[in-house]
Amino acid sequence: MRLSSRFILFLSFFTYAFLMHASQPKHEMRAVWVATVANIDWPSSKGLSVKEQKAEIVSMLDAFKRDNINTVIFQARPSADAFYDSRTEPWSQWLTGTAGKAPEPFYDPLKFIIAEAHKRAMELHVWVNPYRALNYSDVSKFAPGSVYHKHPEYFIKYGGRIYFDPGLKETRDYLAAVIAELVVNYDLDAIVFDDYFYPYPVAKEKFDDSKSFAKDPRGFTSVADWRRDNVNLAIAQVSDTIHALKPWVQFGISPFGVWRHQADDSRGSETMRALTNYDNLYADVMDWVDKDLLDYVSPQLYWEIGKSNVDYAKLLPWWSRNSGKANLYVSMYSSGFSQNSKNKAWQTPNELARQMRLNRNDSVVAGEIFYSAKYFLKNELGFNDSLRTSFYATPALPPASKLLSVNDSLRTPQPGNVEIRRHRPHKSSPYVYTLSWSAAEGKDGLAPAYYVVYAFPGKHAGDMSDPSNIICITTDTSFDLSSFLDDKHGRYAIVVTTVNKYRLESNPVEDISIRLK
Repeated sequence: MRLSSRFILFLSFFTYAFLMHASQPKHEMRAVWVATVANIDWPSSKGLSVKEQKAEIVSMLDAFKRDNINTVIFQARPSADAFYDSRTEPWSQWLTGTAGKAPEPFYDPLKFIIAEAHKRAMELHVWVNPYRALNYSDVSKFAPGSVYHKHPEYFIKYGGRIYFDPGLKETRDYLAAVIAELVVNYDLDAIVFDDYFYPYPVAKEKFDDSKSFAKDPRGFTSVADWRRDNVNLAIAQVSDTIHALKPWVQFGISPFGVWRHQADDSRGSETMRALTNYDNLYADVMDWVDKDLLDYVSPQLYWEIGKSNVDYAKLLPWWSRNSGKANLYVSMYSSGFSQNSKNKAWQTPNELARQMRLNRNDSVVAGEIFYSAKYFLKNELGFNDSLRTSFYATPALPPASKLLSVNDSLRTPQPGNVEIRRHRPHKSSPYVYTLSWSAAEGKDGLAPAYYVVYAFPGKHAGDMSDPSNIICITTDTSFDLSSFLDDKHGRYAIVVTTVNKYRLESNPVEDISIRLK
């Protein structure tokens, strides 16, 4: 019998989807960048009412949850401004329409978004731009109370924007203070910097940091080496600040996708004719990885497979070999379907799906972060459908940092008093099965972040490493089992575990079972 090519294609896709569903990882970063600068993602425009702002972000989080996204990367400091109630930085113009103006009626957007994300058992990583101070060259656009008005000597104009001078110790100290305020005051899960360190080069324009180089060269004769050291010092200071204040809060970097070219450095990648972190942005990411300063690294691999000078298929294994102890999460270009609409590689077949297959086949890759939310939510070329049916068909827990020395003292106990109550709301109605437990106790990093509910056919727990056995991830202390058990027969074992702020799961020492009629 001769099979049609369409049937063979369908069979291949079905087989692939089945295999993907059967081999889902239990621990995987599944995140989306939410950009606030220039109202890219949220809020959709300046000056929306507080009610509209809240409705937009809640709708976004609900959509993420449906796709089994477990982490939100929220841009809380796009420049030297804030989407949070800060004593250090003025309110962002992208929130209220006026720099320095608080929302009315007053609320703290960052606190609200953290609470809403955590309510959905999702992590919230605060995205900070370290050096960009103003998106314009007109200093009159700095808000009243901005650090610029107190210390204009901290800043350099370049490319139509204004930047902090990375060569100043005062800049490093100010940045560390900004980070400390965020970490101390908010129940955030991580701090992450993106790819903007020294600014991207502008043709025929010089970034004039000659005064700070002359003032404090620290023994360097090369400006390039001195600039890299400036950024190295800032990264080390920020990493130390975060981990000293709250060791369960992670520090991540999402650098430009190319560190160095192999032609310039034996450790470099098989790339060419592209900017690099090391030579153009003065960001020596390998130094930070080698010194264990980062909990995760998320290179922006925004190019297609097979691109001649920056090939995704060559860059992915390079980062896999060079990520050290940092968890490797690939930042992927969900905006690419629209931005590369005339590029065949991005349209037929689905480029992101092809890239994610490469990710899944690499044992070091521990997840993805999609840029950006607005485009991610469009379901272009059915990409979100692919997430729900194959790649992200089962839930996943965000990975713990590999920098942790994991032992049982860092694990919060399993919740107690687990019970299943079966009752009928009315005599004629079907049984309702309610699972409940006592809240786990723990402080700081041992505080429970959420609970994971597993179900197994039989009397005892089965494979806890298989996420298909997870039926619920919740911050509540009860769960309605009715819909899950509705079509089940025989006996089922239920396990409830605690995952704490270190992202470590309790040891499953007890289970509970129920017999169904």
